[in-house]
Amino acid sequence: MKGQEWYQADEVAAEYEDKRFSGGGRLIDRREKQAVLDALGPLDGKRVLEVACGTGRFTVLCAQRGADITGMDISAAMLREGRAKARQVGVDDHLEFMRGDAARLPFPDDYFDAVFAMRFFHLADTPAKFLSEMARVSKGDVFFDTFNRYSTRSLYNSLLPMGSRLYSTSEVRDLLGGAGLTLRSDAHDFVLPYGFYRKLPGWLADPIRDADVAVGDTPFGDRLASVSYWHAHV
Repeated sequence: MKGQEWYQADEVAAEYEDKRFSGGGRLIDRREKQAVLDALGPLDGKRVLEVACGTGRFTVLCAQRGADITGMDISAAMLREGRAKARQVGVDDHLEFMRGDAARLPFPDDYFDAVFAMRFFHLADTPAKFLSEMARVSKGDVFFDTFNRYSTRSLYNSLLPMGSRLYSTSEVRDLLGGAGLTLRSDAHDFVLPYGFYRKLPGWLADPIRDADVAVGDTPFGDRLASVSYWHAHV
């Protein structure tokens, strides 16, 4: 998988959230968390799997909302950060972090009520295989995001240290069909790419984000969006 070694480095894991979700990046964090909560609905008592959970941003959030959640990642360094976060907010006994391979999920068929993956498919070298595994272990919802091929993301994509895979809408729909998933809803956002927001202080990012959302609400907004959220069902 692209970027696997990069994400497993201790220094990357330790600085991951501060570099990406402070300043203007907090707007990205807020939007992503809302997308997950909107897709998964009420979480109390649900059995949930997060694939490629990283530092546990969403794993901990879902545990706080009452989910019985497992967060899985290939990076031991990222998982250490996630466990520390869970202890800090007092939900470490309500969730499980485990190291594993998303291409071979160690769970039986239909084991979870919902399975999701954020910031994952842009790194996937075999996305069809990963999505099929997510569909296999879910008996309900499957949710993930992608970065879009025909968007501002493509302008700086080649400069990223871990590489990044971009998707067209038709490619994602083909992946969903191949995994036996039915698309329930999709949402498209961020005309300006994530990298732009992360460079801005919060006071400047807020009005720019307002303008971004206004453009996104126009008839052309979906075509210009750099990020898409896909909510499917088994």
